[in-house]
Amino acid sequence: MCGIAGILSPNPANITRERLQKMTDAIAHRGPDGEGAWINESGLTGLGHRRLAIIDLSPAGSQPMHYLDRYTIIHNGEIYNYLELRNLLGSKGYSFRSHTDTEVILAAYDHYGPDCLQYFDGMFAFAIWDEKEGKLFLARDRFGEKPLFFYRDREQFLFASEMKGLWAAGVKKESNKKMIFNFITIGYTQNPANGFETFYNGISKLPARSYLLYDAAAGDMKTSLYWDIRIENIHNPGEEDVLMQFSGLLSASVNKRLRSDVPLGTSLSGGLDSSSVIACIRGQQGPVKDLRTFSAVFPGFEKDESSYIKIVTDYFSLDNDTTTPCAHDLIRDFERLVYHQEEPFLSSSIYAQFKVFELASHHRIKVLLDGQGADELLAGYHKYYHWYWQELYRNDKKAFALELEAARESGVYDRWTWRNRLAANLPVYAGIFLKKKRTAQQLKRKDLSKDLIENFGVSYYDIPHFDKLSGILYYNTFMNGMEELLRYADRNSMAHGVEVRLPFLNHELVEFLFSLPSHFKIREGWTKWLLRASMEDLLPKEIVWRKDKTGYEPPQQEWMRDPVLQEYMHEARRSLVKADILQAAVLHKKIQPQDAHAAENNDWRYLVTAACLQP
Repeated sequence: MCGIAGILSPNPANITRERLQKMTDAIAHRGPDGEGAWINESGLTGLGHRRLAIIDLSPAGSQPMHYLDRYTIIHNGEIYNYLELRNLLGSKGYSFRSHTDTEVILAAYDHYGPDCLQYFDGMFAFAIWDEKEGKLFLARDRFGEKPLFFYRDREQFLFASEMKGLWAAGVKKESNKKMIFNFITIGYTQNPANGFETFYNGISKLPARSYLLYDAAAGDMKTSLYWDIRIENIHNPGEEDVLMQFSGLLSASVNKRLRSDVPLGTSLSGGLDSSSVIACIRGQQGPVKDLRTFSAVFPGFEKDESSYIKIVTDYFSLDNDTTTPCAHDLIRDFERLVYHQEEPFLSSSIYAQFKVFELASHHRIKVLLDGQGADELLAGYHKYYHWYWQELYRNDKKAFALELEAARESGVYDRWTWRNRLAANLPVYAGIFLKKKRTAQQLKRKDLSKDLIENFGVSYYDIPHFDKLSGILYYNTFMNGMEELLRYADRNSMAHGVEVRLPFLNHELVEFLFSLPSHFKIREGWTKWLLRASMEDLLPKEIVWRKDKTGYEPPQQEWMRDPVLQEYMHEARRSLVKADILQAAVLHKKIQPQDAHAAENNDWRYLVTAACLQP
């Protein structure tokens, strides 16, 4: 895990060590263990790096790293199966001077070219300069765990792990008002139809599961998607076989993510996903000794997870360290939180995660495993019931009736009306209707200025109305949803020099899950049925068969009543009125404190939007 930055330009005056230093200094938090910079002999390519040493702590792991007198790489992330690939490439004649995964990437690129990406199980963003071809190869992992941004004009091509690296190089910070409109109205900072778009004009992100090839001499750039899931490839193996395959894949993924030359631990929310990761760690042949867990707790808050955390830690005899963020802490850390996130965030829930990673850092833990990703892959949110019910209603009304009743018995009282029946039978028309309805709601937001609506009111709410549960899971995993959660985790962990690893985001495991019928995800009223069933003998039943779902939710409504935070929100309103984003009438309205996951969390959105617009 590190920070990377680079400059390519036909004018050597644009590429100096001082400029590279400014870029890497801006992302120094990503790599507190070392730094390096390199400019090629022609002076037309410069690469900079900040190192967080996790694998091979020796100087042999320093970057930029050179290979075969041809390639130079800067790398952010981990290739978890690097040992297996190292053996494979060694059998093909390649030799290695270090014990790093970074050198394995270089050998794989030399042997396979861009197809090397098909072999990597990992989270990564890296850049390889090919001196012989005069080309730059940029790549990002399949799910977007590691970030990569770029900027291009007639004079230069710049890239960096975070946008602040580009701003440090002189790129103008100019907000994207179409994205402001969408964030304030529906909470998105992603455009599902254009993965390159960001919250700032002129700055692009390389989409997940993509690579970019830049020809320095010609100034030509091309991008390509290198991996995808085929959701129509559904097969229906026996239940015992599915449980065995799933357990094996998850266990193998956890095992590879335990590879580290520094101490590691886990985050623990008290929910099923993080608890399952701990169960898998305990089930390995060589379990991690003295495994430490880290949690955010909120005593007295109705959604506090302390009791569930205690069940897990007692069951496995774990040492657990806790943090209890409060409104005062949030106020003190707010500017720092915004600085690291760079783009707006939907609620204060990410602050709880920020404090958990800070706690791990204080205990000198540099790697944390976490359960993120399971909800999108295994249908863990309540909203997925409707998609599953519609699928059943269309194909098997008897099974639909049984599932609806089972969900009611589990405490799920979501309405099922004639509108849902219509959506089940006419999914395409339902999708068009929902888009028109949501767009109309966005355009009628009373607080927004007329100028913003008229000139920038373009809705990104465009969810295709898939006819199967797997369709919406694909959408949330790859098009809109999970990447924002991964952004929160990356920036929060990197703010403290901590690496977070996510075992559920192993591509072989994900391919397997998408090949299964929907009833392995939701069954008998239970979400994430397959994970629950696989953990039944490994975790306490109070965790496996929990009916409620919380996870890192702080008492945001209480925090928003704090007088100092309320003054922050009033100032945010004034700032957005001045910027002609909100109408002046909003200044006379009372602040409306809301829970973290409330649908109309307007004042929180105003607060973070205004903060992100600061120079």
